[in-house]
Amino acid sequence: MVLLIDMKKLKILFALLLSVNTVFGQGYKPIKVDKLVTVSLPAGYIQKDTLGQHIYSANTDFGYMVTTVEPNAKGNQPLKHEKDLNAVLKNYIKGIQQQSGNGSTQNVRDTTVGSLEGKAFTLVTNDGNGNVQDRKFLIIYTKDATYSFQYVYPDTRKDLINSEANAFFSSIKLSSELQRDDQYTDVNDSSSSASILMIFLISGGCIGAIAAGWYIYSRNHRNNELA
Repeated sequence: MVLLIDMKKLKILFALLLSVNTVFGQGYKPIKVDKLVTVSLPAGYIQKDTLGQHIYSANTDFGYMVTTVEPNAKGNQPLKHEKDLNAVLKNYIKGIQQQSGNGSTQNVRDTTVGSLEGKAFTLVTNDGNGNVQDRKFLIIYTKDATYSFQYVYPDTRKDLINSEANAFFSSIKLSSELQRDDQYTDVNDSSSSASILMIFLISGGCIGAIAAGWYIYSRNHRNNELA
């Protein structure tokens, strides 16, 4: 009997994952979030432009997607070394965690998209009533803008979202114009660190973008529950 139940669950899970791949192939389309970066989103996505930020959000079968493009402050000096980039991204992640209240960052790791370096991690939050929410992040910093890609879902669905989330993140495409020296100027030397002021300026703008994206998510999520 136990074997039959497990096989039934496996069949349901397989059908769900197959459905996700089919929907992603047919119902999603590439969106140019700016002239250099493209990501695939459901056809019914919502775009918001606020104070220079470009926010793209959409509901999915199992979660929610948010893509934010935040222009960096005009007065920022270019990062010089890879170590500078790592310092900025670590400070960025710290700001997201602080802004979430009781959130904890998990599985923080380096990643690459095209020629660029980035950070991937999961932010886990709990509303105090046992409702745990996970937010998978991928962050890319360039000299002109910072890109944030989020896949948000209830922790109870963590066994169902892998196919959909992976398809979302793997759909990120960068222009060949974006190269490593668009992140830091000396690609052959990592002997320096970013200044505290530079990190503050960059992370301040980025945290604002995350807050705006989170507001849009929360509002749409509440509307969906009321519908």
